[in-house]
Amino acid sequence: MQQVPLQTGKGSLNIEGPVSDHYLESLSMDEGLHNFRPPGRQKVALMEITNLPDGMIYLVRAINTIIGYVTFHHPDGYSRWSKHPRVLEMGGIEVSPAWRGCRVAENLLRVAFADPKVEDFIVITTEYCWHWDMKDTGLDVWDYQRMLTRLFGKVGLQKVTTDDPDILEHPANVLMARYGRNVTKEDKMLFEAMRFAGRAGNMVNII
Repeated sequence: MQQVPLQTGKGSLNIEGPVSDHYLESLSMDEGLHNFRPPGRQKVALMEITNLPDGMIYLVRAINTIIGYVTFHHPDGYSRWSKHPRVLEMGGIEVSPAWRGCRVAENLLRVAFADPKVEDFIVITTEYCWHWDMKDTGLDVWDYQRMLTRLFGKVGLQKVTTDDPDILEHPANVLMARYGRNVTKEDKMLFEAMRFAGRAGNMVNII
């Protein structure tokens, strides 16, 4: 497990990962981490991810409290991306409102994407505006999208087009992807074809 200290204007933090379920169990969750589900239930979900094939959790810790995290796992089975053998999804990133403005998310991502394992995958993130914390940030949907794309762009994720119905459901939704250094040309071509599986799915065997 990698451990990287982070000094902020609000106190000292540690960025750690990939962590085990046992380590997560020993920590508490900041009450501000409720964007996806209540903190206790989210902690259980994070523990479950650590036991998935290629599942990884990187977290930010203040003493014994998790104040931020990012998750990596294979896409859900219902997703078209699950049919690609080298796609890993950045499933969620969250920082407690009490620690925002300290560049916690940026530093967390830099540590997580320094893991050599990510170079073996096409890492994607599917960003849906209904998950965004616009209430606490005061940003509108377009400002929030720009903030996310700038943040994720710092670790090499770039916006890509797709005909995925979930992405097309709202114009602010976005798919971003990063090709790891060890991803083959064939896997890149397969991913490019899958981006428009609704239009060209019959031309590509993705099952």
